[in-house]
Amino acid sequence: MGLTAKPLLNLHGLTVQRGHTTLLHDVAWCVDPGQHWVILGPNGCGKTSLLKTLTGYLTPSAGQIELLGQRYGESDWRDLRRQIGLVSSALQASVPVDEPAVETVISGKYAQLDLWMKVTPADRRAALKLLRLSQSAHLAKRLWSQLSQGERQRILIARALMARPTLLILDEPCAGLDPVAREQFLTLVNQLTLAPEGPTLVLVTHHVEEITPGFTHALLLKAGRVHASGPRRATLISANLSAIFGHPITLSRRENRLQLRIAP
Repeated sequence: MGLTAKPLLNLHGLTVQRGHTTLLHDVAWCVDPGQHWVILGPNGCGKTSLLKTLTGYLTPSAGQIELLGQRYGESDWRDLRRQIGLVSSALQASVPVDEPAVETVISGKYAQLDLWMKVTPADRRAALKLLRLSQSAHLAKRLWSQLSQGERQRILIARALMARPTLLILDEPCAGLDPVAREQFLTLVNQLTLAPEGPTLVLVTHHVEEITPGFTHALLLKAGRVHASGPRRATLISANLSAIFGHPITLSRRENRLQLRIAP
């Protein structure tokens, strides 16, 4: 009998309280190697609080967080969170407007925004390889201020991959993208889920249409609690979505993508 791989991420009874408000209540979640997860829920369900807790910017009130076998509170989380890549439109405002895209990508290796370290030839080669992977090689010398929203998101994916993360979180990455840019971006995301040596992906979204076929599991949140969690086909069903959004919803599949129909 083969050895069972340890979970990449394991949460037990995670609770976060601020004052009289409970942001997360008794959250349990386990991410194993080879899985790709989507976190879905309405505004205020706890998605942002969960991400901030995982990356060490929000301290748990109770429960346990284990990342790569290390436990929060017993390990240096500043080092551990370097294993977590993050792509979020919120990062865009922190990138210098006159920074070339290739340097933005390189900055991911050093966990810097506004790269000040001397760029080595090896770093530049690695960054150009990731720009090719993200279909952005032609943007290498383009300044940040000259990039579209969709181009910036692809650059941020390359930047996150520069650090070779074990876990890559995509936090509502399609916000602000036009329909063409969104589909181009989601094509890239799906390619990452299918890459044998790639990181485990976690997609945070409101929209089932953004869930590409490579995502294997789903975590559904409602009012700071886990409503459902598990394999995608058993979890992403009409009854669960109707419950978390508080309205009758019918989920369907068309050409291997999900669609919602909301009752009047």
